[in-house]
Amino acid sequence: MRNIMWTIFFVLTLGLTAADKPNIIWIFSDDHSYQTIGAYGGRLAHLNNSPNIDSLAKEGMIFNRCYVGNSICAPARATLLTGKHSHKNGKFDNRDPFNHDQQQFQKLLQKSGYQTAMIGKIHLHGKMQGFDYWEVLPGQGKYYDPDFVTEEGKTSYKGYVTDIITDKAIDWLDKKRDKNKPFMCMIHQKAPHRNWQPAQRHMELYEDIEIPEPANLFDDYSNRATPSATQDMSLEKTMRMKQDLKTDPSLDNKRSKDFYANPLTGKALVKWKYQQYLKDFMRCTKAVDENVGRVLEYLKESGLEKNTIVMYSSDQGFYMGEHGWFDKRMMYEESYRTPFLVKWPGTIKPGSVNTDLVQNIDFAPTFLDICGVEIPADMDGVSVVPLLKGEKPADWRKHLYYTYYEYPAVHSVRRHEGVSGKRYKLIRYYGPDVENGEEWELFDLKTDPGEMNSQYSNPEYASVVAELKKELINMRKKYQLPTEGPDALYKIVPRKKKPKKK
Repeated sequence: MRNIMWTIFFVLTLGLTAADKPNIIWIFSDDHSYQTIGAYGGRLAHLNNSPNIDSLAKEGMIFNRCYVGNSICAPARATLLTGKHSHKNGKFDNRDPFNHDQQQFQKLLQKSGYQTAMIGKIHLHGKMQGFDYWEVLPGQGKYYDPDFVTEEGKTSYKGYVTDIITDKAIDWLDKKRDKNKPFMCMIHQKAPHRNWQPAQRHMELYEDIEIPEPANLFDDYSNRATPSATQDMSLEKTMRMKQDLKTDPSLDNKRSKDFYANPLTGKALVKWKYQQYLKDFMRCTKAVDENVGRVLEYLKESGLEKNTIVMYSSDQGFYMGEHGWFDKRMMYEESYRTPFLVKWPGTIKPGSVNTDLVQNIDFAPTFLDICGVEIPADMDGVSVVPLLKGEKPADWRKHLYYTYYEYPAVHSVRRHEGVSGKRYKLIRYYGPDVENGEEWELFDLKTDPGEMNSQYSNPEYASVVAELKKELINMRKKYQLPTEGPDALYKIVPRKKKPKKK
């Protein structure tokens, strides 16, 4: 009788038993644009490239206004683990080291009785902490016959990286985890990171299809601040024929033979580059989607489906030719915004669509909240669990803050910060390589969703500019950024030398 009473006491005191606590599968891809996910609609939706990812929206919730705080790979991953903006977790750009000793959500989950696993690409040098099991790609990793690093060292595997990462994840779920504990399993895909190398089974996918072009493929960057024109991430000038497009007179492939039999120039060449780039990109994301399907099928067959939350996102967005660009970094919508879809059986109403402002600083607090773990006060983000349950808090945020630091560096995107709401976006470019040390842009996303015309100098928007400048100051204070002068942010991570050209 006494044992029964103690059991009841512990259940009431500590909450759900381990068997009742939800499991989490977090699937994270690299540079996956929302434009190439069918559930987000748009000009590419008809290509049916993502039926398994789309199923998460049909059976759960899709977030249409999920954004990042710094649109570049490693800092986004540091934010994922810490729930903090770059200036707090110390990972400003891809070159900075990451302090693994700092607080991370998975360490807190471990302490609460969760089993944690990290498999795939993390792009944070050094040994992972807080994971019962981890096997990650070194650096960027390879698409074919990749190496993986564990506590014991490096091992090479034959095959395609997207399939291998999923093989390892399912193997851990099925054979290696402690099945008496709830789990958090992070499946991080390398794809579709540059230089977009598809699986052999997808090499001919979309071969005879004309991919629709964005309306601003030939953007001339007028009516905006100069950094939009001085970047180096254009299809026209930056995209490499051999490395990116797999096209060279010395290469024995159909694409090279066809191209050099009838070389193109000018706009015709840009259009051709766009077609090859989009097809390779979507061939890579097709493999990602297939492997999302494999994970979903495993959960169903193993009986884990009902008590497992499945989340899909990417470290940031990516340009699919919009503004004539590829890559990310800029605070323009295509790289600032990231996909986020969640399936939570029994909790989320199937087919739910959320339009509230969500950011990647919210991911870590959300994981902790789901698992019944207290969210540390020093995390910048907040839990989106109320949104998942269809209960929007009255004080939900109306604006988001953004910063990009990696300059001078590859792609020559100037440092900038900004604040955005659902309709307006204010961007401030700053530093010694910006005209007069500071330039501004204001976009009205309602009238100009393609962000083609800055309204910063338009007197009709003067009150909006003034309001957002005040909000920018408020955001700096809220997130404890330096505010003592116009170049204060530049001093956080000074860069004295430009990178050598290869």
